[in-house]
Amino acid sequence: MHTTPSLLAELDALPVRWEVDGTLAAPVAAVAALLLAVAEGRVGDDNLLVLARASAARQGAMTVVAGSGAYRAEFAGAVEPVEIQVDQARSMVAVRSWYAGAHAATACPAGTRVIHRVHQVFPDHPGFAAGIAEIGLRTRMSRDLRQVLGVIADRLGC
Repeated sequence: MHTTPSLLAELDALPVRWEVDGTLAAPVAAVAALLLAVAEGRVGDDNLLVLARASAARQGAMTVVAGSGAYRAEFAGAVEPVEIQVDQARSMVAVRSWYAGAHAATACPAGTRVIHRVHQVFPDHPGFAAGIAEIGLRTRMSRDLRQVLGVIADRLGC
């Protein structure tokens, strides 16, 4: 797997291929606290929420491990680890696995806008699901973001 000292810096230098967003009627600090929560342990709604609906996470087979300046999510199986970087100051979390992208929380008049941007897709990666081509990446991104926003809305009561 390709690893760099700053995944977010690398993604900032790349054009955005796809983007989806959604809004929550809640303060950005409260949304960011849930969106950016990443710590060692099992992936779920309270840890690396942006990947909590991945099939490996739902099966309890995805675990976050701390690295030097970043995190990685490891799988029970032959799939390469996922690279993760959190930038609290920018309210962003970046992920590189079969794709490379970032989620960001920003203040907006309605509360908080959460944006998911994909910069790269790696179809030869062993974690790339063939069904993505059938579903369409933008459709999957929209569905996944709605699920993330649903969890945050439920937790914050908004």
